[in-house]
Amino acid sequence: MARDALLESNPMLIGGEWRGASGGATRPVLNPATGEAFAEVPDGTREDAGAALEAARAAQPAWEALTGVQRAAYLTRIARAIEADAERLARVVVREQGKPLVEARGEIGGTAGFFDYFASFARAPMGEIMPSDAPDEDIWIRNVPYGVVAAIIPWNYPAALFARKVAPALMAGNTIVVKPHEDTPLSALELARVCEAAGLPRGVVNVVTGTGRDVGDALVRDRRTRLVTVTGSVRAGREILAAAAENITVVSLELGGKAPFIVMDDADVELAVRNAIHARFVNCGQVCTCNERTYVHRRVFDHFLERYVEVAGGLRMGDPMRTDIDLGPKVNQAEVDKVDAMVARAREQGAEVVLGGRRPEGGEFGRGFWYEPTVLTGVSNDMEIMQQEVFGPVSPVMAFDDFDEAIALANDTPYGLSAYLFTRDLKKMMRAVRALRSGEVYINKIGPEQFQGFHTGYGLSGMGGDDGHHGFDHYFRKKTVYVSYGEASTEGMMPYTTPVAELPPQ
Repeated sequence: MARDALLESNPMLIGGEWRGASGGATRPVLNPATGEAFAEVPDGTREDAGAALEAARAAQPAWEALTGVQRAAYLTRIARAIEADAERLARVVVREQGKPLVEARGEIGGTAGFFDYFASFARAPMGEIMPSDAPDEDIWIRNVPYGVVAAIIPWNYPAALFARKVAPALMAGNTIVVKPHEDTPLSALELARVCEAAGLPRGVVNVVTGTGRDVGDALVRDRRTRLVTVTGSVRAGREILAAAAENITVVSLELGGKAPFIVMDDADVELAVRNAIHARFVNCGQVCTCNERTYVHRRVFDHFLERYVEVAGGLRMGDPMRTDIDLGPKVNQAEVDKVDAMVARAREQGAEVVLGGRRPEGGEFGRGFWYEPTVLTGVSNDMEIMQQEVFGPVSPVMAFDDFDEAIALANDTPYGLSAYLFTRDLKKMMRAVRALRSGEVYINKIGPEQFQGFHTGYGLSGMGGDDGHHGFDHYFRKKTVYVSYGEASTEGMMPYTTPVAELPPQ
């Protein structure tokens, strides 16, 4: 039997129909731990993207017409179904993305959590009533859904980011077309099946697999798309913004990060070390909020570095399906090559590798996409390793002399997503909150971000944002309604003037 015949076949969902690509082509899904194909999905086309948008457009009016309580009931059923199938869904994430099973279980818990959280908006206010300058008149500012949303999601959290887009979009009364990343399409397809089993009407959620060049570009450029929501790289964000400009389509972007992790001399060093390790190496460093550059006060630098290297050196790599490992593989070979090239370039610029700095060898590491936990010292803030997002298990550590220098170093970046500060000094905490140019600031703790917060970035980290009521608001546009219920005359009114009521008698 030919090898391709052994691959699991996974059709995509368009308008309630599970189908292949219009052109008949498929693309493989690789297991990052082995580098081998184990499944295939349709290689969707622009025609498939158009069909999904049309299905979403047709389904949207009836979906919007439901009450918030009715839409929330669907979201709650989806959340319970995810929880009931959590272990299998977690293993799907591991097989296609490579993170350790323990982390994948946490991701699936968060996936259900997004649906539960946004279901809580069932009875939330949906607008404002403002006073008018005229008597017997109100001004209503209503929240109304955009209509059809296109969601483009990355590979690092393929299940949670599906929910992060789909749950608020649906709760707001929109329908949606999801394009998962080419490397990790299975989680989105499995969650679409969950949505279908929960009774979601046909066309409300659609998933089209394929490349960004074809499917993604078609979704963004189509006039039926009213809102594009993206989590991805800066490169992808720029391309999507340019494509959306043709129809002036609204775009929300959550892009990359270069988070600084500042450790002051009064910090609990052991606490800082443990948190810095987790914030750098979780999901093999493939998180936009990861600790990308660690700044440590010179007075505690040696102590911190010794413990940091010791703990990082004890991280266990191996089969991500095991529950006794800390790091799985990178998601694909291109990511391994990129990280390896960045470490090599850092060496050329004067950095010293004090841990790792290479691909592991032998045994299970002879195949798949692996890279060792790596710590660099001797870095300066102008090095590429300190300015460009690594998105991998590589941690440059640098000393500083005072608080003002640390803030200046942290802000010396075109990114602005997350920042971390460890100190016992309340004044420094409050100064950092004001001074750090970052959409999120964590003090004496790390993430992940919480459902009720607002995940937003500055600069190259994007515009718009996710989570909480501010993120929910991105799925609405405003409609202003002037309601006159009196009999006041409009005689003599001129365009663009405000009628003034007569003053009451003295």
